[in-house]
Amino acid sequence: MSYVLQSYSRNVAFATNGFSAMQAHETFDQRIRARMEKMSAAERRVARVFQESKEEVLITSAAALAAKAGTSDATVVRTTRRLGFSGMEELRRSLAAEMKENLSPATRVAATLQHVGDEVGAAFEATLAVHQECIARLRRDLSARLFEDAVRLIADAGRTVVFGIGPSSAMATYLEIQLGRFGLEAHSLTRTGILFADDLRALRPRDLIVVLAYGRVYREVDLLLREAKRAKLKAILITDTLAVPLRGRVELVLPVARGRADMFSMHTATLALVEALLVGVAAKLPKQTLESLERLDALRHELTEVPGDVPRLRRP
Repeated sequence: MSYVLQSYSRNVAFATNGFSAMQAHETFDQRIRARMEKMSAAERRVARVFQESKEEVLITSAAALAAKAGTSDATVVRTTRRLGFSGMEELRRSLAAEMKENLSPATRVAATLQHVGDEVGAAFEATLAVHQECIARLRRDLSARLFEDAVRLIADAGRTVVFGIGPSSAMATYLEIQLGRFGLEAHSLTRTGILFADDLRALRPRDLIVVLAYGRVYREVDLLLREAKRAKLKAILITDTLAVPLRGRVELVLPVARGRADMFSMHTATLALVEALLVGVAAKLPKQTLESLERLDALRHELTEVPGDVPRLRRP
């Protein structure tokens, strides 16, 4: 999340100076509080959604925000302008700029601990509540059409190349392994720095790039998407906050929340999405998937059998 401003500044630098001067005088929350009394009841509901769901504001459509506030798209637009922004795009850039200053990992964990309190047992209930909310948002934000398009791209790809670094590297590798078990060629990119150049050179025609990227547009993400464009490869982005700066550089954006933006990042919804995509691919390619898994079972059986010419130990 903390890198959102850098990507916004690079991609939409023309608008940065205008709102940065305003931010020097008031924070996003201060801006809302200062204007709340002049808003209608519906506008106040929208403003509270802006305050309480900042990470959703960065990635969710005006229609979805309107539904959450129990009002109309027009009211969301009107509230945005009431806050002094020209539209949702400028509001998102301004909010992302402010959040970048405050969302280091230590800050997020500290906020989480403050929310949980002193009782260790409360961590269980609080964490499950966040997971449930993220799954509910995934169900709401990811349309059936978008999901089907993503499954189709994976099923039709010559090879699926999954990028993920840090905690996301485990999910990138998991998706690679499971697609391989389904009989689909897959590869994961989990290295960073100079070694990542070697990985990029191994991209092939008809590769599909799946990017797990959250918070900031790392140099590796930027270069990977530039290479994908140069090679005319399609790409899917799985993200919580990078839809706006990267939407024009990928085929599809799959929005997935990682909990509250100001708290410890949680990956349950991302894993749920990955496994839903796997089930979708299996449903689209049932014959290939089952034949591949049956072959895997046969090989496992051979590995667990004791060969006939190996002497068995007898108990006295």
